[in-house]
Amino acid sequence: MDRVPPAIVILGQNSQPIAQKIAALFPDSQIYGLTDRTSHTDINFTNFGETLRELFAAETPIIGICAAGIIIRTLAPILSDKRAEPPVLAVAEDGSAVVPLLGGLHGVNDLARKIAEALEVQPAITTTGDIRFRTALLSPPPGYYLANPEDAKTFISNLLAGAKVRLEGAASWLAESNLPIAPDAQLTLLVTEKAVLPTPDCLVYHPKNAAVGLVNPSNIEPEIAVSCVQQLLAKTNLAAASIAGFFAFKDEMGNPALETVSAYFQVPIRFLDQSELLELDSIEFSENQAAQIALFAAGTDSQIVGGNRTFCLHSAIAIATEPIDASAIGVSRGKLAIVGTGPGGADWMSPEVKQILREATDLVGYKFYLDLAGPLREGQQRHDSDNREEIDRARFALDLAASGKSVAVVSSGDPGIFAMAAAVFEAIDGDRESNWEGIDIRVAPGISAMQATAAAVGAPLGHDFCVISLSDILKPWEVIEQRIVAAAAADFAIAFYNPASTQRKWQLGKAIEILLQHREAKTPVILGRNLGRPGQSVRVCTLGEFQPEDADMRTLVIIGSSQTAMMSRAYEGVWVYTPRRYER
Repeated sequence: MDRVPPAIVILGQNSQPIAQKIAALFPDSQIYGLTDRTSHTDINFTNFGETLRELFAAETPIIGICAAGIIIRTLAPILSDKRAEPPVLAVAEDGSAVVPLLGGLHGVNDLARKIAEALEVQPAITTTGDIRFRTALLSPPPGYYLANPEDAKTFISNLLAGAKVRLEGAASWLAESNLPIAPDAQLTLLVTEKAVLPTPDCLVYHPKNAAVGLVNPSNIEPEIAVSCVQQLLAKTNLAAASIAGFFAFKDEMGNPALETVSAYFQVPIRFLDQSELLELDSIEFSENQAAQIALFAAGTDSQIVGGNRTFCLHSAIAIATEPIDASAIGVSRGKLAIVGTGPGGADWMSPEVKQILREATDLVGYKFYLDLAGPLREGQQRHDSDNREEIDRARFALDLAASGKSVAVVSSGDPGIFAMAAAVFEAIDGDRESNWEGIDIRVAPGISAMQATAAAVGAPLGHDFCVISLSDILKPWEVIEQRIVAAAAADFAIAFYNPASTQRKWQLGKAIEILLQHREAKTPVILGRNLGRPGQSVRVCTLGEFQPEDADMRTLVIIGSSQTAMMSRAYEGVWVYTPRRYER
């Protein structure tokens, strides 16, 4: 029932202490820091205006620890619909002022009060209704939904002019406010889970207090499942806005129909097993509603007829006396993302990967690669493992995801190139664990070491090329040798991964020997080591000069084809490229 976590934006290191204090109030928040002026932030940016506008467009609450004026000037050109504005606040660098600027319909004043209380100052709230009545009718607290915000402006104006209001239904945030409540008033605040038609003199609030159990025994199509739920709501006169969560059994995790229902109604779906139905006992349900949980377990039918067929979705509804926190019941559908952080530098990490790393509950990987992923946010768990335990690491990550976690398996470079993506799918294919079947799995690509090395010197992979790992841990040397011979004979440019280690040098020497049988000694060779990391180096030599001692496990080696050329740069070094047109 929490709102979207805010972005805390700072422009200098002096703002860091206040940013950390505010971040502690919002566990999933991110601190955005201006590059070269801040350190130890979650996300770096170089363009303040562009970053702020992107956050605003994504409806992310913004807490700027800076002057209010710079925020106003930055966002003014894109302001249009106040109903779509996220909360935006300015906080003084020393924490002496908290000023809500935008997002009155989305709780900016409540956010300002929470921050001001932590900073031990008074928030600069100027909203008349909020000040007088000590509540924001346009912005109900989490767990409640205002059905007719278009009527609220006139409604509040009438209250400010002296009109009274009566309260129908239970909501402590209204009952404990300073609203002029009278039993015979003409204005009404109605709190109900029922689907009712609002009127200008009646603001309708739907509490999110309905638990809807779903079972899809016939694996009906997603659009049919949505129709069944719509029919169920019509039959029970339940407002869709009052659904706190859909609940299903764990063996239906990943069921497309249930996922579609959740997305259509924008309501989370949570998964339980039979024994976990007891978790619902912690909720105080309305009279006779507890029996509906038993009906959910048994399955009652919601049917829709289409053509000559009758489709069935088992369902049950239970209404609680207070809003329900669905996130505290069961688990969400587990997520497993296999991500590539690039060769090293944060600038080479894709926005998709950064987003996954921010949102993950658990990070799994080889310690060195997890270090490259950056610092953890509060609440994240890190699981280090040895670099040779790839299948065990994959199984561990899958089990974590099956328990409802959002897991990021971290590889350097691209996860699908000699990395963890293949290990995860190998584990799934080999073990066939039923509890892994419902996991939402995705692969997020990254910049590979061969791309980074090639880019550092020009375009040596500009024509056909191949990639070969010289490690014989997972495949015999005989296979590796056959592939080197074939690639050399076919005149591919070749990228060698894992070329050598402290205990393994002879394989690279043998590869050089094979290549010299097919390539001239003047063939360009590029050695990229620790690209994007401290101590990075890029060296260009020829195949005749290249020695096994020149490379180790952190080196990526590119061998040119017969067409690969070198040319001098203007002042130092060389460019290396393979032309797109092949000539013999």
